[in-house]
Amino acid sequence: MADPHPHSAPPGHETPKSRWPLFLGVAVALCFVVVVLGIIFIPTKNVWTDDAYVHAHNAVIAPRIPGQIETVNVNDNQMVKRGDILAVLDDRDYHTALADAEATLARDRAEVDDAAATVARQPSLISEAEARVKALEVKMNFSKQDAYRYDHLASTGAGTSQEKQLSATKWRQDEADLMGAQAALEAARHQLDILKAKHDAATQAVRADEARVEQARLNLSYTRIHAPVDGMVGARTVQAGNYVSPGATIMAVVPMNDIYIEANYREVALRHVRPGQKVKIHLDAYDVDLNGVVDSVPPATGAEFAPIAPENATGNFTKIVQRLPVKIVVSPRQPLAHLLRLGYSVETTIYTNFDDVVGAQTNSTAPVTLAHE
Repeated sequence: MADPHPHSAPPGHETPKSRWPLFLGVAVALCFVVVVLGIIFIPTKNVWTDDAYVHAHNAVIAPRIPGQIETVNVNDNQMVKRGDILAVLDDRDYHTALADAEATLARDRAEVDDAAATVARQPSLISEAEARVKALEVKMNFSKQDAYRYDHLASTGAGTSQEKQLSATKWRQDEADLMGAQAALEAARHQLDILKAKHDAATQAVRADEARVEQARLNLSYTRIHAPVDGMVGARTVQAGNYVSPGATIMAVVPMNDIYIEANYREVALRHVRPGQKVKIHLDAYDVDLNGVVDSVPPATGAEFAPIAPENATGNFTKIVQRLPVKIVVSPRQPLAHLLRLGYSVETTIYTNFDDVVGAQTNSTAPVTLAHE
């Protein structure tokens, strides 16, 4: 009778299993380790980060004068042009202030004109006083000679004592009149200096009034709040009827044509980064890519501009790789660039091509020579 299990193993022996799956698993693991180590240690000509955000130098809109909002001419997310009126303040008080300043200016200008006319008349009064002094000098000299003559006649008996006294009295009277005229002349000359000083003061008052009128006109113009740049309105916080103070933010205008990317790269990733290199910008919100260019590398790390700067001069120190906010501008004439909004997260890849940034800086900079004491 034939054996029904001609290939059965003898009792106590197991069939050997194939080791190929084990070898395959080990090979896959080794390949994975090699790839990971290559990514970590082998340098790449492209540097990537997802610590990047959309920024812009948005214009914060705030009134320059206090007042009540009369009208708001824009809505949130509305596009505006530079010079468009965004809001209007109640201007009645400022019209009144301007009218009052103009009235004060007109009054002080009239005072300047009157002072100028008085100054112009004063030289003729001085001339009259000088002429009177000269006439009185002649008259006093004549009466003086008469007094001497009558005194001589009286002493020789040819004249009377009465004539002598009358001539002496006349001389003293004319001398007193001359002294009064001389004092009046000096007063007239001094008055001219006073009038000139008053005219100068009135002129200064007019200049101050003109400055106040100009300020009143400026304040009146400030009741119209204009857009300083082209852009989109955002963060509007006021309605008609609200009272606003100078410097209080009422809205912002974002210049949509001046948006840029701030990518925070680790300092060790910037050894080949320089301005002018091309950048791929991946916009997370829409899963699309845009083109950009490295604009500049900042002068300091982000930690240096923090409100509380790090203090490393301590006994316990842990070295932390710093990040620098690299500015990347979006290339023009891209249809999808209008999708960018402030604060969006993006991923950036800089194509460095292993540019020798250190060598370029070394060749372009003259060596520094230290002075010897």
